[in-house]
Amino acid sequence: MSEFQEVVKDGARSLGQRMKRLLLWMLLLAVLAGGVYLLVCNFTISSGSTIGQLTNITYKGILFKTYEGTLNTGVISFNTNTNMPPDKMTQSTGGWFFSVPRRDVYEKLDNLQGQRVKLHYKKKVRNMPWQGKTRYFVYDVEVVK
Repeated sequence: MSEFQEVVKDGARSLGQRMKRLLLWMLLLAVLAGGVYLLVCNFTISSGSTIGQLTNITYKGILFKTYEGTLNTGVISFNTNTNMPPDKMTQSTGGWFFSVPRRDVYEKLDNLQGQRVKLHYKKKVRNMPWQGKTRYFVYDVEVVK
Protein backbone atom coordinates (compact mmCIF):
# COMPACT_ATOMS: atom_id res chain seq x y z
CA MET A 1 0.00 0.00 0.00
CA SER A 2 1.32 3.43 -0.90
CA GLU A 3 1.97 6.18 1.58
CA PHE A 4 -0.91 8.26 0.14
CA GLN A 5 -3.38 5.40 0.62
CA GLU A 6 -2.23 4.94 4.24
CA VAL A 7 -2.69 8.67 4.98
CA VAL A 8 -6.19 8.59 3.45
CA LYS A 9 -7.08 5.47 5.42
CA ASP A 10 -5.81 7.00 8.71
CA GLY A 11 -7.67 10.24 7.98
CA ALA A 12 -10.91 8.37 7.29
CA ARG A 13 -10.51 6.36 10.52
CA SER A 14 -9.81 9.55 12.50
CA LEU A 15 -12.82 11.32 10.90
CA GLY A 16 -15.05 8.33 11.74
CA GLN A 17 -13.95 8.43 15.37
CA ARG A 18 -14.59 12.19 15.57
CA MET A 19 -18.05 11.75 14.00
CA LYS A 20 -18.92 9.01 16.52
CA ARG A 21 -17.80 11.22 19.38
CA LEU A 22 -19.79 14.17 18.01
CA LEU A 23 -22.93 12.03 17.61
CA LEU A 24 -22.58 10.68 21.15
CA TRP A 25 -22.27 14.21 22.56
CA MET A 26 -25.31 15.34 20.55
CA LEU A 27 -27.30 12.35 21.82
CA LEU A 28 -26.29 13.07 25.42
CA LEU A 29 -27.24 16.74 25.00
CA ALA A 30 -30.64 15.78 23.52
CA VAL A 31 -31.37 13.39 26.42
CA LEU A 32 -30.39 16.03 29.00
CA ALA A 33 -32.45 18.72 27.25
CA GLY A 34 -35.46 16.37 27.12
CA GLY A 35 -35.13 15.58 30.81
CA VAL A 36 -34.91 19.25 31.76
CA TYR A 37 -37.92 20.02 29.53
CA LEU A 38 -40.01 17.32 31.24
CA LEU A 39 -38.99 18.56 34.70
CA VAL A 40 -39.82 22.18 33.91
CA CYS A 41 -43.13 21.35 32.22
CA ASN A 42 -44.30 19.23 35.15
CA PHE A 43 -43.49 21.94 37.69
CA THR A 44 -46.58 23.07 39.61
CA ILE A 45 -46.98 26.84 39.29
CA SER A 46 -50.11 27.09 41.44
CA SER A 47 -52.59 25.00 43.37
CA GLY A 48 -55.99 25.73 44.78
CA SER A 49 -59.64 24.86 44.64
CA THR A 50 -62.70 26.02 42.77
CA ILE A 51 -66.43 25.50 43.29
CA GLY A 52 -69.10 24.98 40.68
CA GLN A 53 -71.57 22.61 39.12
CA LEU A 54 -69.96 19.58 37.48
CA THR A 55 -71.41 19.49 33.98
CA ASN A 56 -69.25 17.01 32.14
CA ILE A 57 -66.64 14.32 32.79
CA THR A 58 -65.40 12.11 29.96
CA TYR A 59 -62.71 9.63 29.02
CA LYS A 60 -61.50 10.60 25.57
CA GLY A 61 -58.62 10.77 23.17
CA ILE A 62 -57.27 9.11 20.05
CA LEU A 63 -53.69 8.22 20.83
CA PHE A 64 -53.62 9.12 24.53
CA LYS A 65 -56.86 8.48 26.47
CA THR A 66 -57.33 11.04 29.24
CA TYR A 67 -60.05 12.05 31.71
CA GLU A 68 -61.41 15.53 30.93
CA GLY A 69 -64.13 17.56 32.62
CA THR A 70 -66.03 20.83 32.65
CA LEU A 71 -67.21 22.78 35.67
CA ASN A 72 -69.85 25.53 35.46
CA THR A 73 -68.40 28.24 37.69
CA GLY A 74 -71.57 30.30 37.78
CA VAL A 75 -71.70 32.74 34.87
CA ILE A 76 -74.52 30.69 33.32
CA SER A 77 -77.24 29.46 35.63
CA PHE A 78 -78.52 26.03 34.78
CA ASN A 79 -81.74 26.83 36.68
CA THR A 80 -82.94 29.24 33.97
CA ASN A 81 -84.10 28.66 30.41
CA THR A 82 -80.73 29.82 29.05
CA ASN A 83 -78.95 26.53 29.57
CA MET A 84 -75.86 26.01 27.52
CA PRO A 85 -74.78 22.45 26.76
CA PRO A 86 -71.36 21.56 28.24
CA ASP A 87 -69.80 21.02 24.79
CA LYS A 88 -70.58 24.67 23.87
CA MET A 89 -69.13 26.13 27.06
CA THR A 90 -66.08 28.37 26.96
CA GLN A 91 -63.98 30.11 29.61
CA SER A 92 -65.90 33.38 29.02
CA THR A 93 -69.30 31.70 29.55
CA GLY A 94 -68.32 30.24 32.91
CA GLY A 95 -66.83 26.94 31.84
CA TRP A 96 -63.72 25.76 33.66
CA PHE A 97 -61.95 22.90 31.91
CA PHE A 98 -59.76 20.44 33.75
CA SER A 99 -57.99 17.10 33.44
CA VAL A 100 -58.00 14.24 35.92
CA PRO A 101 -54.80 12.18 36.12
CA ARG A 102 -56.13 9.42 38.42
CA ARG A 103 -58.90 6.94 37.72
CA ASP A 104 -60.22 6.90 41.32
CA VAL A 105 -60.84 10.68 41.20
CA TYR A 106 -62.49 10.29 37.80
CA GLU A 107 -64.87 7.66 39.22
CA LYS A 108 -65.81 9.99 42.12
CA LEU A 109 -66.48 12.80 39.65
CA ASP A 110 -68.51 10.52 37.38
CA ASN A 111 -70.88 9.83 40.28
CA LEU A 112 -71.22 13.56 41.07
CA GLN A 113 -72.24 14.93 37.64
CA GLY A 114 -74.81 17.71 37.93
CA GLN A 115 -73.96 18.40 41.57
CA ARG A 116 -72.16 21.33 43.15
CA VAL A 117 -68.59 20.29 43.95
CA LYS A 118 -65.30 21.72 45.17
CA LEU A 119 -62.35 20.64 43.04
CA HIS A 120 -58.79 20.74 44.36
CA TYR A 121 -56.31 21.21 41.54
CA LYS A 122 -52.72 21.87 40.57
CA LYS A 123 -51.78 24.02 37.59
CA LYS A 124 -48.70 22.88 35.66
CA VAL A 125 -46.39 24.93 33.44
CA ARG A 126 -47.33 22.75 30.47
CA ASN A 127 -49.29 19.58 30.02
CA MET A 128 -47.90 16.55 28.23
CA PRO A 129 -50.23 14.81 25.74
CA TRP A 130 -50.48 11.68 27.88
CA GLN A 131 -51.46 13.69 30.98
CA GLY A 132 -54.49 15.57 29.72
CA LYS A 133 -55.66 18.38 27.47
CA THR A 134 -55.48 21.19 30.04
CA ARG A 135 -52.89 22.53 32.48
CA TYR A 136 -55.30 22.11 35.42
CA PHE A 137 -55.08 18.69 37.09
CA VAL A 138 -57.77 17.80 39.64
CA TYR A 139 -56.51 15.50 42.38
CA ASP A 140 -59.41 15.62 44.88
CA VAL A 141 -63.14 16.40 44.95
CA GLU A 142 -65.71 17.03 47.65
CA VAL A 143 -69.45 17.69 47.51
CA VAL A 144 -70.61 21.20 48.50
CA LYS A 145 -73.98 21.35 50.28
